[in-house]
Amino acid sequence: MRAILPSVLLAAMVWTGVAHAAIQTRTIDYSENEIDLEGYLAYDDAVAGKRPGVLVVHEWWGVNDYIRGRARQLAEQGYVAFAPDIYGKGIRPPTMAVAGETATVFLNDRALLRARAQAGLEVLRRQENVDPSRLAAIGYCFGGAAVLELARSGAEVLGTVSFHGILTTPHPEDARNIKGKVLVLTGGDDPNVPPDQVDAFEKEMRDAHVNWQVNSYGGAGHGFTNPANGTDPSRGIAYNAQADRRSWAEMRMLFDEIFPGPA
Repeated sequence: MRAILPSVLLAAMVWTGVAHAAIQTRTIDYSENEIDLEGYLAYDDAVAGKRPGVLVVHEWWGVNDYIRGRARQLAEQGYVAFAPDIYGKGIRPPTMAVAGETATVFLNDRALLRARAQAGLEVLRRQENVDPSRLAAIGYCFGGAAVLELARSGAEVLGTVSFHGILTTPHPEDARNIKGKVLVLTGGDDPNVPPDQVDAFEKEMRDAHVNWQVNSYGGAGHGFTNPANGTDPSRGIAYNAQADRRSWAEMRMLFDEIFPGPA
């Protein structure tokens, strides 16, 4: 029994640790200018102490399974991830037409878009397991535009990553307010982000002396990170597994620069 008991106790301790180590998620109710919002938080409860926080802004569909999955993916890699609600609690467009109309409201009012993104960043910053000095923001499509506007507003983020996001802005001069590094990951065949838009963005970054990088993926159209978009590139929007994999790796490389050491 003397030889067996320590092994049994050790096994029980290991099993308890494994059971405890899990990705924790929850919805968080908050508000901006008295508008109710509902975001999604994800983190690994096996990671001790404070860690970097990453804001993950949704596509024009709002907070859905796709963006929640991206938040959990970041949590699995040691970050605290928060998917903010730009649209408002319960506003989840059911069709592409409605999604386009809803997104356009915010794209036509960049001050409102910035305010909603900033409200989400504050929720992330206040989490007890987040190091408020180590924050980043990433976004997809509509969310890519949102995080770039957040950066242009002067938000305290060390890095901003746009995945197939809209790059235009009515206030390019605000790029001088950007405090961190900017990484744009775009499809080389994206009809929504044509070469002249990319050129104008690069000029905006150069003129403001931002630390920036643009990666263009050949053969990739709009929405290349989302499998729900199908794989028919003739539609202009399609999933591209190679571009998805490479863009995520590029984001991780940036995080390794701005968040040195283990997450």
